Amino acid sequence: MEYVTLNTGVKMPLEGFGVFQVPDPAQCEQAVIDAVASGYRLIDTAASYGNEAAVGEAIRKCGVPREELFITTKLWVQDASYEGAKQAIQTSMDKLGVDYLDLYLIHQPMGDYIGAYRAMEEAYREGKLRAIGVCNFYPARLADLCETVTVMPAVNQVELHPFFQQENALALMKEYGVHPEAWGPFAEGKHEIFTHPVLTKIGEKYGKSAAQVALRWNVQRGVTVIPKSVHKERMEQNLDIWNFTLSDEDMIEIAKLDLGHSEIVNHDDPAFVKMLHSRKLHE
Repeated sequence: MEYVTLNTGVKMPLEGFGVFQVPDPAQCEQAVIDAVASGYRLIDTAASYGNEAAVGEAIRKCGVPREELFITTKLWVQDASYEGAKQAIQTSMDKLGVDYLDLYLIHQPMGDYIGAYRAMEEAYREGKLRAIGVCNFYPARLADLCETVTVMPAVNQVELHPFFQQENALALMKEYGVHPEAWGPFAEGKHEIFTHPVLTKIGEKYGKSAAQVALRWNVQRGVTVIPKSVHKERMEQNLDIWNFTLSDEDMIEIAKLDLGHSEIVNHDDPAFVKMLHSRKLHE
């Protein structure tokens, strides 16, 4: 496992375990326990996933000291205000059963996210949050935030995979010292990513799968990846990417797969924005 040092001085793994779409408490708890046993130390959840309490149970039961884990959760749209964020941070900490979070992110650039970020800056200074950041902030939105705040975001978690590579976004993050983190590193299974001929052919040279090549490609770009699985053998396979290096020629071949846009979600679609504003948090 390799680590990156965030702009707050905190070390963050370049690979973690995500629990998006694992709402069943027992399944989520077991998945996190299995992930930690497999070697993962970064666990990524969110208020909107409805499984923070299950992740908290796994943290307590996994046998690894809290200080060796890197726990991330996120602020949902309805809590995007100064007062809302102050309460949401505490609610997430209570559900997770922790007295600090390693990383806290604004989940969507919607609502009063500037007010929410002010509350996050305060919680960071108080030591409740070791690092703060954002998700889904496309370049112009990220630039506006970075020019506005006093604590620079440490992370921007966005969609990053071989079919949506976002090189311009990565360049801007580098300019501001914001670390990129990939949600959907497998493109949510689209484009036949697990059997894609280019990724498969490259993988054959190293005795690796197309999925492992996709993950390795991102971490070689300096991007943290957070693949999800509820199957322990796949968790282990996803983590088995640290004993090979893609060549420059491999990276060039994968660069040719970029479509230049997302085929998963359109954050500029008003209907999508309305849907997120109407979506209630899991109780």
